[in-house]
Amino acid sequence: MVMVKYRVIVDRVACVSCGAAPAICPKVFEMGSDNQKNKVVDEYSVELSEATSVGIIPEELYECAKAAAEACPVGAIRVEEVKG
Repeated sequence: MVMVKYRVIVDRVACVSCGAAPAICPKVFEMGSDNQKNKVVDEYSVELSEATSVGIIPEELYECAKAAAEACPVGAIRVEEVKG
């Protein structure tokens, strides 16, 4: 059985710190203590800067992360399947 993984990308420059994503999907998102912008939780984080937060999440968290991305009022979150 192939495990599908997803890349989550948060544009922290576009983020308006509304807190919607962490409220909807706290297993994937949290507000960063560095700049109070949304970020991927440490467990799944693979890259973090003031401008971007990137994480790789398992398939079982896809629907949660997708719902959070859709709720983002400025479209600062993308969720995409990891190929290969």
